[in-house]
Amino acid sequence: MFTGIVEETGKVISFEEKESAWRLVLEAHEVTRDLQMGDSVAVNGCCLTAVAFTEDRIEFDLLEESKRLTSIGRVGPGGRVNLERALMPSTRMGGHFVSGHVDGTGVIEAIEPRGKDFFFRIKPPSDNMRYIVHKGCITVDGISLTVAEVDESGFAIWLIPHTMEVTNLHTKQVGDLVNLEYDLIAKYVEKLFAPKD
Repeated sequence: MFTGIVEETGKVISFEEKESAWRLVLEAHEVTRDLQMGDSVAVNGCCLTAVAFTEDRIEFDLLEESKRLTSIGRVGPGGRVNLERALMPSTRMGGHFVSGHVDGTGVIEAIEPRGKDFFFRIKPPSDNMRYIVHKGCITVDGISLTVAEVDESGFAIWLIPHTMEVTNLHTKQVGDLVNLEYDLIAKYVEKLFAPKD
């Protein structure tokens, strides 16, 4: 589990298909501290297992499913990704419960500075709009955010300058894909109340 509070942005060194998996190699400094082999790290909100690391580098193997469902394969060498280590029982819960299991991607439709803040509009797949509610939680590229506006085709978030500075969102452009994880509670409620056959 994660909180959606990004610890640092890492830089993609490479993302290549190997014999048994896709190998993602990142430059990172904060999340490698106290890291153990096999630990979970959220990369743009996708829970991945560390398979090798040094003090300034970390490597992950990705399943074909992770490559298909997320935007990680499109970041490219030199691109920035949001990183967060799995939470510990003593961690402050600053965001919301984030599993790191990306539900899919959304397309950025607008990025606008408005006063001191920033407005983002994102369009997810239409069949996932049922999981998004006004003032509800959503995870965008691993960042715990609050839905500020929602309509039948998309949603908007507002960002303070700090969030823009410490995450990869300052590198995004209209048309870019972002990883989305919807609130766990909404998915469980839907399952519990689904018609039984």
